[in-house]
Amino acid sequence: MNEETTYQGEVEVETVNPQVETLKPHRGTTILVLGIIGIACCMICGIIAWVMGNNDLKEMDAGIMDPEGRGITQAGKICGMVSVGLQIIGLLIWIASMILFAAAKVGS
Repeated sequence: MNEETTYQGEVEVETVNPQVETLKPHRGTTILVLGIIGIACCMICGIIAWVMGNNDLKEMDAGIMDPEGRGITQAGKICGMVSVGLQIIGLLIWIASMILFAAAKVGS
């Protein structure tokens, strides 16, 4: 941090450089938890993790957000993507089984 120390009489005065920007804190842990919940039981949490992870990674690349949580954020985004993929596969299997069940019912 850029600090400047000046002495006025016997009092020490420190002024902080006003141009030092603070980065937004990363939300990697939140994104990872949402991604894991998305895999375990709730597709909407996976979608939220995917979107939040994507947005946060863009902000990290732009220098707006603290890049320290990049790994956790990427892991959460990937968990969200896996969650959505598994839910889509599950939905397709369910639709196929309903079609086969209906065809078997009509055929008998």
